[in-house]
This record gives sequence, structure tokens and C-alpha cells, in this order.
Amino acid sequence: MKLETTGFLSDLERVARVRQQVAQHMSKIAETLTQSEFDGEKASGKLGLEREIEDMVTASKNLRQGVFRLLVLGDMKRGKSTLLNALLGENLLPSDVNPCTALLTVLKYGPDKKVTIHFNDGKSPQQVDFQAFKQRYTIDPEEAKELEQKKQQAFPDVSHAVVEYPLELLSKGVEIVDSPGLNDTEARNELSLGYINNCHAILFVLRASQPCTLAERRYLENYIKGRGLSIFFLINAWDQVRESLIDPDDLEDLKEAETKLRKVFHANLAEYCQVDGLDLYDERVFEISAIKALRRRLKDPNASLENTGFSEFMGALNTFLTQERAIAELRQARTLARQTYTRIREAIERRIPLLDQDIQELKQRIISVEPQFTQLASICNEFRDEIRNVRDRKSRQIADSFKTYVLGMESTFEQDFLRYQPAQLKFLDYLSQNKREEFSAAAQQAFQQYVNDKFFAWTLTAERDLNDAFSHLSRSAAKYGASYAEVTNQITEKLTGQKIHARPSTSIDDDGSPGWAKWAMGLFSLATGNFAGAAMAVAGFDFKSILLNFFTSAGIAIVASTFFGLATGGLWFILISLGVGALQADHARQEFTKALKKELVKYLPQMAQEQWQPIYSAVQECFDVYEREVIKRVNDDIQSRRAELDNLVKQKESHEINRQAELTRLRNVETTIGNECQDLETTYQTLLVV
Repeated sequence: MKLETTGFLSDLERVARVRQQVAQHMSKIAETLTQSEFDGEKASGKLGLEREIEDMVTASKNLRQGVFRLLVLGDMKRGKSTLLNALLGENLLPSDVNPCTALLTVLKYGPDKKVTIHFNDGKSPQQVDFQAFKQRYTIDPEEAKELEQKKQQAFPDVSHAVVEYPLELLSKGVEIVDSPGLNDTEARNELSLGYINNCHAILFVLRASQPCTLAERRYLENYIKGRGLSIFFLINAWDQVRESLIDPDDLEDLKEAETKLRKVFHANLAEYCQVDGLDLYDERVFEISAIKALRRRLKDPNASLENTGFSEFMGALNTFLTQERAIAELRQARTLARQTYTRIREAIERRIPLLDQDIQELKQRIISVEPQFTQLASICNEFRDEIRNVRDRKSRQIADSFKTYVLGMESTFEQDFLRYQPAQLKFLDYLSQNKREEFSAAAQQAFQQYVNDKFFAWTLTAERDLNDAFSHLSRSAAKYGASYAEVTNQITEKLTGQKIHARPSTSIDDDGSPGWAKWAMGLFSLATGNFAGAAMAVAGFDFKSILLNFFTSAGIAIVASTFFGLATGGLWFILISLGVGALQADHARQEFTKALKKELVKYLPQMAQEQWQPIYSAVQECFDVYEREVIKRVNDDIQSRRAELDNLVKQKESHEINRQAELTRLRNVETTIGNECQDLETTYQTLLVV
């Protein structure tokens, strides 16, 4: 599928328009419910719709503010900034031959050109102009390499930059996070990782002349693999393959060179393009020339991007964002609106028969359903207890697995750590007082990478365990929800004297389950604002971010640095004892690794013990967040059902209710909500028409 930028922008505009329309329908539903509750205070009483109103308002707000967030990753000097400038159609970010972007930068729409620097030392954000931003916050590649070796950040006091700009792509609901090079520093890598679960897609930029370097393979293997992320691989500077040939006009040589390159990239990237058993390699990997595309767009924003790879890439990105992701997002809005309509209709159907009952008869019937309300509370308590049992079991299991994992690092350390030692690590430098600091920095950087990779590899196991746990709770929510619905039907039958007939379900979002159960099953994550990214669907919240935040903020880097600082004091004597001949030999690396392992083994039990409780607490927090929201929703539903009866009794005691007027009012509310839901459905369907 070929699509130029104008088509992409047009489709983004269509999605943005549908988002706003759906948000407007949800706002009108919320307004209608709010007005109905206000009017009910003077009529037969409120129906207890606070939760439905709150969810509608929140979902509408999230849709209005919704953006497609893209995270750009890649090693230094891969052309990330040039790629972004080509996408934006303007030379906005530093992309000269020499300077490297040194800050994590968030690009978003703003009516005025503005750059805001955010600091991590408590200092207030600072606005700078674009020229100052380009000059002050870019560094030379050699300086970047030197900082990397010294394990230093270019701007340690800066968290990130936010660039606001009135560009067309950004105005259509796209937000871009531009990261520094993967080798900037481990701390900067962790900052980039913090954005992974909050993005819709990752644009991973590689370079044709350096196919899948060790750093790139390391990053993919340890931080991307197995995490269910949507990734587009952009092999930049593909046109330079021809320029690297002795005879650029030899088509046979060119074909052979390109074929070899494609095999290398396929071998390294294919496993990251498998989605639900489908091979999406051709829809996720693109050979591009960012500089060629940028030059054309600077001359003419609507210029053809043929033979740059951008047409194919933007076509695939367009399909992914405006069809797959947008439809999934708006399907949740439709589900929430349908559930709200069902709740309103049922509340009205309960209210109408009770309008004719005298006050004493109504009170007697309310007393008669007290056992059922007790049953509802019991269901709530049973589900809460199950959540807590799963929480306690999983928290201990995952914390214990980390302890076992850390202690097991001893058995693989020698084999694992050898590949982390940089080629430029010169052991003789350790004997020189003025070079020892440089040697220690390089060795510590290697050790830090090793520790980070090992720990993040373990988080994948923890995520799988949590996935299983929340999948179990999702099934339990369905079971408890079915029992809950049976009891609420009994309440309605006792109150109204009318038999409730089960409605045939037409889909999973229309199966008669109460709203709280659907949230617990993950169908309403839009209502909590956590749709974007790789958050697990069945939980309706992003437990992966809770784990990720733990590892990026709980001091794993400090743990590694502290250990290395202690260990290298003893390693100095070991290195001297090896002798100059040994230091010049290749096996010096092996000896150094063995010596480091000996020190590490002493420290591993302490590391495992110190991190056990923080991990236990982090996992518990995942379940506690889930429990708080689920149980609050169950209790809200129970209280709203009690409140609607109490409100009716109060009104009957205070004045005679005009049955016909109230019947007309309630039916009008039902009709208005139904019409808005139908209009929302019609709007949603327009997105399905390609």
C-alpha cells in the first residue's frame, strides 16, 4: 500500500474528528444523566447514577485529549532526528552531520513555538528559544563516546525537553518522543524505557551501513523482546548501499549487496515482527532514506516521497494507527456507552412499577430484599478476598523468583560478562595511576549494562506471572459478576413483582455482566485513561509501568555502582598479581572476569535480600491498585441501588408523585440516551469504512 503524507494527514484528521464526535456524544450522555438526577430530586428521586456520570466524563475527556504517541529509539548517529524532521516536514530538530541529540525530547502540538526544559533536581522548568535549544543541548559524537566511557550524562540535571510547535502532523493528534542514542548512558536508557509502555508504537531506527550492531541487538534482546510492543524498524540510509560499492552503476553487485543486507536484517529482526502468530515482517520493516525525504519535503511539503521508502512506511503506520489502534480505542468508548445505556434502562424499568406502590408497601418490599443486598456485599467480600489471596501468593512467588534468579547469576557470570567487556578495555591502564579512573569507568559501564540486562530480563518473567494472575482474576470477575447479576435480578423481581427475562447477549460487551465486572475484566480501561501502550487489557490499568518504575527508580543502578566500587578495590591487587605478560594476553579478560565473579558471589546474597522486600511491595501495589478500583466500583453499585430506593421513599414521604409526568420524564431520558448511543454507533461505524 502506497500513501503519501497528505493521505496520512487526511486519515489522522478523520480519526481526530471521530474522536471528538464520540467524545461529544459521551459528554451529552453525561449531561443528560446529570440533568436527570437533578430533576429527579423534585420528582421520584435520583437513580444513583454518579458512577456512570463520572465514567462518561472521564472517558470523554480522555478521548478529547487522545493522541497517538510514537517513541523513536536507536543508537547514536542513525538519523533519528533527520527521520523526525522528514515526518514533520520541517528542519525542527538538530540533525546536522556532527551534533547528536542529547536529551529525551517530547514533540507535541502547540499554537506557539516553544521549548521547555524540565529538570530533575527540583528546579522549575525553563523556556528557551529554538536556536538556543539546538546549540545548547546537542553534543559532538566524540564527546558523546567519551561521556559514555566515563559513565556520565551530557546534561545530568535535565530530565527531558518538551517541544511545542504548530506543525500539521502534530495538530492531527500525533505526539513523538525522541530519545538520545541507546549508548548515551544506562541512566538515559532507563529514562527512554520509562516511555515504552505509554506509547502506541516504537520507531526503531537502524542504519544500512551498520546492520544490527551489538548494542542494538542487546537492546532488542533485553528490553523489547517478548513485551508485546508494536515496533516499526526503519533501516535508514538504504540509498548509501549503492555508494559503498566500487562501481555504483553495477546493478548485479548492487543486487547482491542488498540481498545480503536484507538477509542480515531479517535474521535479526524477524522474531520481533511476529504478532499473534502472524508474520508481519513486510509490514514492520522498511528501507528508507530520511535525508532524501527531508530534502524533498523542505522544498515542497506535498512532494512525492517515491523511492525514499517513506510512502510504504507511512502507509503501514497509517493503517496501524488510524485503523487498528483507533478502532480498538473507540470500540471501548462504544462498549462503555452501551453499558451505561443498559444501566439507565434497567434503573428506569425498576423505578416505573414502584411509582404506583404506596409508601408502606414499598417499605415492606425494600425490607424483603435486605437478604439479597447482604448477598451482594458477600460477593464483593469474596472477590476482594480472592484478589488479596492471589496478591499475597504472587507477591511472595515473584519476590522469591527474583532472589533465586540473582543467586543463579553466579553460574553464568563468566560466560555472560565476557561479551560485555568493551574491546578498548586495556588492562595495563589499571597499573597507571592517571589511567586507572578511565579503566574503572569503562569496566563499570560494562558491569552496569550486564546488571541492567539481567534484571530487565527477569522482569519479563515477572510480567508473565502477573499476566497469568490477572487473567485468572478476569475469569473470576466474570464468575462473580454472573452471580451478582442473578442477585440483582432477584431484587428487581421482589420489588416490582415482575419476572426478569435474561437478554440474549450479542457480544462480550453485552452479556449482562454488571459494569464493575466488565471493568475488572478489562473492557473499560478507556474510562481510567490507560488505553495507550502495552498495558494488560484484562486489568484496565498498566501494571507493567508499576514494575518498570520500580526498576528505573528503586536504585538498581546504585546497587550495581556501589558493588563495583567496593569490588574494584580488591581487584587492583588481583590485576597486579597477574603480571605484565598476563595483562597483555587475551586470557587477562578471563582472569579479570573470574576475579570479579569471586567478589560478586560474596555480594549476591545481600543484593537478593535487599531487593526482596521492594519487589514484594511493588507486586503487591499492582494488585492493591486493582482491588481498590474494583471494590470501589462494586460498593458504588450496591450503594447506588440502595440510594435509588431510599430516594424514592423520601420523595413519596414528602409529596405525591405525578406518575404520568414522571413516566414521561424517565422515558424521555431513556430515549435521549438511546439516541446518543445510536449516534455514537453511527459515528464509530464511519471509522470502519476505509
